[in-house]
Amino acid sequence: MTQEIDQTKKIHVTNDRYRPRYHIATDGGWLNDPNGLCHFQGYYHVFYQYHPYSAQWGPMHWGHVRSKDLVHWEQLPVALVPGDPEDTGGCFSGSAIVKNGRLYLIYTGHHYYDDEDLDHFWENQNVAYSDDGVHFTKYEGNPVISVPQDNAQDFRDPKVWEHDGQYYLVLGSRERATDRGRILLYRSADLLHWQQVGTMLDTTTVKNTGTMLECPDFFSLSGHDILLCSPMGLSATAKNFMNLSQVCYSVGQLDYDRGCFTGSDFQELDKGHNFYATQTFMAPDQRRILIGWLSPFEEQLAEQADGWAGLLTLPRELTLRGGHLYNRPVAELKTLRSQTDFTGTIQLTGQQELMVTDPQHSEFNLSFTQPVRGEFDWRLNDQQGPLLTVSYRDNELVLKRRGKDGLRYATLPAGLTNLQIFVDTSSVEIFVNDGWVSLTDRYYATGAVSYEIASDQPVTLTAANYALD
Repeated sequence: MTQEIDQTKKIHVTNDRYRPRYHIATDGGWLNDPNGLCHFQGYYHVFYQYHPYSAQWGPMHWGHVRSKDLVHWEQLPVALVPGDPEDTGGCFSGSAIVKNGRLYLIYTGHHYYDDEDLDHFWENQNVAYSDDGVHFTKYEGNPVISVPQDNAQDFRDPKVWEHDGQYYLVLGSRERATDRGRILLYRSADLLHWQQVGTMLDTTTVKNTGTMLECPDFFSLSGHDILLCSPMGLSATAKNFMNLSQVCYSVGQLDYDRGCFTGSDFQELDKGHNFYATQTFMAPDQRRILIGWLSPFEEQLAEQADGWAGLLTLPRELTLRGGHLYNRPVAELKTLRSQTDFTGTIQLTGQQELMVTDPQHSEFNLSFTQPVRGEFDWRLNDQQGPLLTVSYRDNELVLKRRGKDGLRYATLPAGLTNLQIFVDTSSVEIFVNDGWVSLTDRYYATGAVSYEIASDQPVTLTAANYALD
C-alpha cells in the first residue's frame, strides 16, 4: 500500500515577505534535509523532508522538485507519504540511484513505540521505485535493512552508490555501548538484498565523531575518497564547530573489502550559522554537485508565521585541491542575472555604499588586485543598522550576525582574494576565495535593505553587482 497526502489539510503560504525568489522552498509547510539528489530522464531531481500540514516539523514526507537547468524548479507531487508498515512514523532521509532505467529511492522508515515519547523510536531502511520519476511505489519486501543488535535507536539516512558492479550504501549510526557516532557500510547486488560490510568510520578512524553522524555521503574526487557527514555533539572550540550540528568532511581511502575508511580529521565545509544535512550527486557532465539545508532546527524561523519554513541552499560544485574541499555556486546560476548594476574598479578608502537595483535579490562579486591590508568589511544593513557583516583582518574572516551567538570564524591561509555573495530575501550565501570556504546564513530584515563596503586602509578591488531574477 502507498499512502497519499490529504489535500484538504495541506497548509498554504499566507505572506511572501521572507519568500525566496531562486531557492528551493515549499509552497506551504515545513522543509528540512535534501534527499534523493539525482539526474533522471533529462531532469535534475531534488527531494526534501517535508511536512505538508503545518509549518512545524512533523511526520516526514518526501517533497519533490525537478529542473532542466539547476536554476528553475518545478514542484511535483509528494513522492513518499508515511503510514505504511515500513514507515509508520515518517519517511526520513535517504538517497536515489538509477538502475536499468528505473529510479530507486532508499530511505529511512521511522517508527514510534506506543509510549507517546517522540524520543523513543526505532528505524529501518526501505526502497521505493519509479519508472517516470514522478509516481513512486514502495517495495513490497520492505524493510531491506534492519537495525543491528549493537546499535542504539539512531540508524538512518542511507546514501547509495555503485562501484565495480556492486551497490554500496552508508548509514548514520550510533553505537549503543559507547553512545558514539559511527558510519556503517552495506553492499548489495540488486539494491534489495543488503549485507553489512563493516564499520566504515568510528572513533578509531576519526578522533571526534560526536554522538551521531547524520546524512553521511561518500564519493571520489581527484583520486581521493571523501566522506561527508553532519555530526551531532562535536565539542566546540573557540572558533570551530560552533553550531550545535555542522557539516564536516574527511579525505582518505575506503577499503571496500574490509569496509573501513581511513581519512583525515574532520574539517568544516561551511562556517556559517545555517548549513546542515548536505547531499551530493554526480551530474551528467561528471561534476559533483552539493545541496544542503539552510535552516537548522535550533533557530526560530520567522516565516513559520506565514505558513512555511525552511529552504535549501543553492547547488554548489565540489572540487578537491591540495587535500582541501572547495565548494562554489554552479555556473548555471549566472543565468539568474537580469541586470548589471555595476562592474568596474573601486579605489576604496573608508566607507562606500553599494547601490543595487534589487537589494533583496542580488549577487556581489568582489576581487582584490593586491593583498588586503588592515580591515575590510562587507555589510548588509536594515533600518536598525548592520544586520550581517563580513570582516577580514590578518588572514581571518569573521561573520557577525545581529543577535545572540552572532560570530563565526574562518581562517584564510592565502589571505582574502575574492568574495561572491548571493542574497535572496532572507538568506545569504558567501563564497570566499573561489570556494575555499563558504558561510551560509538566514537573516530577517526590518524595513529596506542596503549594502556598504569599508576599509581602514587604501584597497583596490574589482566589483560587480547583479540583480537576480
